[in-house]
Amino acid sequence: MPAWPVYTGTDEPHDGVAQLPDPPPWRAFDGGPVLPVPAEDDHDSPERRYRAATYRATRESVELVNAALVLRRPLLITGPPGSGKSSLPYAVARELQLGPVLRWNVTSRSTLQEGLYQYDPMLRLLAANRMARQNGLTQAAELPKADGSPAEDLRLGPLGTALLPYERPRVLLIDEMDKSDLDLPNDLLNVLEEGQYEIPELVRAAPHTPTVRLMVSGSRNHVEVSGGRVRCRAFPFIVLTSNGEREFPPAFLRRCVRLHLRMPEQAHLEEIVEAHLGELDTDARQMITSFLQRSSSGELATDQLLNAIYLTRIPGLEAPSRRELAETLMAHLGPVTEFDDY
Repeated sequence: MPAWPVYTGTDEPHDGVAQLPDPPPWRAFDGGPVLPVPAEDDHDSPERRYRAATYRATRESVELVNAALVLRRPLLITGPPGSGKSSLPYAVARELQLGPVLRWNVTSRSTLQEGLYQYDPMLRLLAANRMARQNGLTQAAELPKADGSPAEDLRLGPLGTALLPYERPRVLLIDEMDKSDLDLPNDLLNVLEEGQYEIPELVRAAPHTPTVRLMVSGSRNHVEVSGGRVRCRAFPFIVLTSNGEREFPPAFLRRCVRLHLRMPEQAHLEEIVEAHLGELDTDARQMITSFLQRSSSGELATDQLLNAIYLTRIPGLEAPSRRELAETLMAHLGPVTEFDDY
């Protein structure tokens, strides 16, 4: 397979990421020891696997995904709700066989530390109970007091896990960045630029505990971290999504490849509906046309159309009820910009 495109936007998994060109000299990372990318998790959400299989990429999205992969830069995706922003990373992970997608759902209270690592008191309890069983004790309270190592309470977050020295890029979705605290984009700058971070608690403990095992995000697997420092090897494919509710700092924007998703045109929308619901009938085509007409006078999301078409196929619904339901489900999400005749 040629070096470009690595991601093709097709529905066929392949090993094209092995042909990914070398990074620019200023984006080369040398973390280690090298870790294999975990296999796809059979217990992952069926909804996530479905998203990946039914996503239909545009030419522009294929081009910019490849640009982000080759340049080792995050991909910032903006666009209206329902335009497929959060589905794209699942499609890329599926096609390029990059393992389970890591996900960080951002809120106004999210911090950089939360994305990198988290304190989880349950980890200490689980470890104590496991040791108790190994020692034939009935409960953890019978054990000698733990040594208080900070590693006993730490778990790597989604961003912290993505930056481990994997041999191939992990896929990380940082969803709804525009809902974050104003400082978070700036706080991310150094980590995304350097491809590394420190865990101060482990750096301080390094003289007497140089290597610790930490649980990673999204699974019960553990990795070894030495000296409290993590540095990536293959820079992760990071997708940040935004509904456009706020502006980001120029310093943050220039470190991202930017993709704006628009409302699909007729042919693309038909492909999307067909991927989800099978062959289109006359009613479905008419509903797609109506959806596009209505979207010109107010904001609509593609999943509203999918819900409406799905209901029209339920046995027993009479035509008038189908039309009424479709109109209700395809209500505008915001102010109507011009007169719209239902």
